[in-house]
Formats: sequence, C-alpha cells, structure tokens
Amino acid sequence: MPATKKEILSRLNNNFAKLTPGEIREFDYQVSAIPGIIKLTLGEPDFNVPAAMKQAAIDSINANDSHYAPGNGTFALRQAIAHFMQDRYKLEYDPKNEIAVTVGATEGIFASLSTIINPGDEIIIPTPTFPFYMAVTKILGGIPIEVDTSSDDFVLTPAKLQSVLAEHPNAKGLVLNYPSNPTGVTYTQDQIKALADTIKSTNLIVIADEIYSELVYGATHTSIANYIPEQTLILNGVSKSHAMTGYRIGFIAGPQELMKSVSAIHVMLVAAAVAAFDTNEGKTATQEMKEAYDQRRDFVVNNLQKLGFKLINPQGAFYVFAKIPEQYGNDDLKFATDLANEGKVAVIPGSFFGTGGQGYIRISYATSMENLTRALDNIAAFINKED
Repeated sequence: MPATKKEILSRLNNNFAKLTPGEIREFDYQVSAIPGIIKLTLGEPDFNVPAAMKQAAIDSINANDSHYAPGNGTFALRQAIAHFMQDRYKLEYDPKNEIAVTVGATEGIFASLSTIINPGDEIIIPTPTFPFYMAVTKILGGIPIEVDTSSDDFVLTPAKLQSVLAEHPNAKGLVLNYPSNPTGVTYTQDQIKALADTIKSTNLIVIADEIYSELVYGATHTSIANYIPEQTLILNGVSKSHAMTGYRIGFIAGPQELMKSVSAIHVMLVAAAVAAFDTNEGKTATQEMKEAYDQRRDFVVNNLQKLGFKLINPQGAFYVFAKIPEQYGNDDLKFATDLANEGKVAVIPGSFFGTGGQGYIRISYATSMENLTRALDNIAAFINKED
C-alpha cells in the first residue's frame, strides 16, 4: 500500500518545521502582481554581466570545457581567487587547500555553517540581518542567538559581544555580514580591529560574509581575517560585485585546518569567474558599477531625508534601511503593504530581518535611476497623502 502524504512528511528533517516561509521572496511575489508596481525589493543588480566575463564563458563553452571539475573548483579559478584576495585585501590564501568554490555565496553559507554546527550549538547572529543565516542554523539543529544592534547604529560592538558571550559562553560561532544586507552599514578598520581583539580571546569561529566587499563607498573594506585569520571563514563571490547573480559562483577562504572540513559541491561556468577575479576588465567593471551605486545611494538617501525618514547613510552594498513614519508605529508590514497597494512602490519590511528591524523598511537601489526617480516621486505622494 502506498505511503500517505502524512507518512511521507513525517520522514522529513524535523528542523524544517521550525522555519517560517521565505518572507522576503513571498512578499516580493505578492506585491509583484500589483499593476504598475516599482520594485525596490530584491538585491538583484540591474547591470549586465561585463563583456569580458561573457566572452570568457563563451570561449569556455566553445572549447568544450564542460567536464567534471574538482570538488573545490578548478585550480585556475582558485588561483584567480587567491590573487583577488591578495590584491584587494592583503590576505594570503593557498589555492591548493585554503579556497573552495561554492554554488554562490548562498551555498557557501550552508557549507561553512555545516562545518561547525552540531545539534544544539549556539551561533551568534547580529540583527537585523539576511534571514538565511538563521534558517540554515535551525536546519542544521543549531540555535541562533540574535543580537539586536539597532541601538548601536547596526554595528556589533565589542561590549555587546562580551555581554552576549557572558550569557552564552559555549557559543560556537559568530556570523558577520558587512557591508550589511539589509542596512548597508559596514565596519571601519578600527571597529573591526576592536571586534577581532575581543574574538581572539575566545574559541569562536567567525563566518564573515563579505559578498558586498567590493561595494564600499568612500573607504576601503577591511576583512576581519586581516586580524584573526585562524578563526575566520570568508564568504565572497561575483554575484553582487560583477552582476553575475545567475552564474552562482561563490567561494569560501580560510585556514587549512578549517577548510579540510568545508565541502564545496558544484562548480559551474568557472572560466567566466576567472575573468571576473583575475583581469583588469573585472576590476574596471566593478568600479564602474560602484560609482553608479554611489550616485543612486545619494539620490535615495537625500530624497528620503527630505521626506522625513530617519536612516543611517549606507557605507556599502546597495540597500537603505529607513525608519517608517511615526504614524505607523513599528508596523512596517502594514506600511510596506500600503505603500505597494497605494503608492505602487515595493519595499521589504524590516521585521523580516530579525530583532531590531521592526519599524524599518529596506529599499534596494540596485535598479535604474529612472525607476528610483519614479519610486521616490510615488513615495513622496504617498507620504504627503498620509499627512
């Protein structure tokens, strides 16, 4: 007799029952059906893949380079990544055993957390943050320890980390995402060094998601691995910096002792990624995109401030995290829903990003100036109507 649906479901990983649906994607899906909607929801760059990267992929296909690659990526790609890390961030990684290619940074998050989490392990996650970290932690049987950073301008301070460690002395890991999704906030060199000084006296393993490291405005990104390399797994890739989201090329870099346990599963289109990491064309394309994002950021921030929104000027990524008008209190879901239905602008409620996100909205400016101009005009009309 065939198994019933209930019997089949009973055989699934019980940790999935602890998860909530993908709120960001679900909300985006719902508002996308609204006629005339201007979407400022997802972190999807509106730029095309740079020509050099596309040509490298074409050349690879024409050369019939479609056979199995090593599990941790081709050596040429790992060499390119090693050169990229040294050139940009003064970090030395051996391409033989300290770098692994992943299916985007998303698979890198899963692979790195899988490496360190045993059931019941606590993982410290500063919030607001990208929800996937907490979801993966739960799937693996870990316990996410949310740390509300909203009172510290969305930065994890050494004092707050020490306070959390006093309550959770057996915490296994710390997730750092900077520049941050959703806030656009990043850490200065002094802030990172001070945090590293606190961490080095612990056994914490840091998962440093630095996927937006190439999109820092008016400063240079400093990796925490510059100070505690033996305790850090870095996640990065080409999705955001080179507008190659669909190529699914990410990587993990870390000390050999940790990387032994990191399993990279699939590698695709590695020739295009080599061109992104290891050519002048790749660097130039990133710089041009960053300059465009910088202009868009200033436009969005200035206009939101004129409308009375309170926010911290983003130093990186392509998101603005803004406090909603006082008349809505902390009901960011209602504000975002009303804005979508009445103002025809789609943003993401801040509460989707965890503790400290309530009462905020995330706006992605990874879209054209034309769309941003129309969106801000619509937001202004919506706010003035509310007044």
